Amino acid sequence: MKKTGDKLPRLIVLSAPSGGGKTTLCQMLLNEFPNIHLSISATTRKIRPQEKEGVHYQFLTEAAFKAMRDKGEFAEWAQVHNNLYGTLKKTVETALAQGKNVLFDIDVQGAMSLKKLYPRHALLVFVHPPSMEELEKRLRARKGDTPDAIETRLQNAYDELEWSKRFDHQITNDNLERAYQELREIILKECP
Repeated sequence: MKKTGDKLPRLIVLSAPSGGGKTTLCQMLLNEFPNIHLSISATTRKIRPQEKEGVHYQFLTEAAFKAMRDKGEFAEWAQVHNNLYGTLKKTVETALAQGKNVLFDIDVQGAMSLKKLYPRHALLVFVHPPSMEELEKRLRARKGDTPDAIETRLQNAYDELEWSKRFDHQITNDNLERAYQELREIILKECP
């Protein structure tokens, strides 16, 4: 495993309730920091109109996902909003061996799994929405989710907010630029 100075490569995990803004913040980090590489998760969720296979996710059938899970191929996996999501171990371990910082846009269950499996490398950042009302507004404005899926995501948000207490850092995305500056400061301090 490569080391830069006295810092180990990091697994930077951003988690938030759906609609909390973590994907936007991830993209901002990737645009500014060329030494951070995005982990592409696998999912059984249906592809949304703006998404591309292998860019946003690896879209798998439920049977294929479960077969890989049963073989122990995932570093983390979880059932979220009635779909399966996971990160392949080989992706994580290859990046760490190359000394790369890897960015994860995953749920709280996945964050806890990565922290348990890679405790020295995991850096957990939870992104809070400004309020539950604003979160609901954001979810309803998105395209591609059914009304039932939106309700499930809102219900799950309350549980996710409880998990946030276990994260290394917490930021509130009530102003995108300010939230990004907070995230940027964390990255500059914690990552090689």
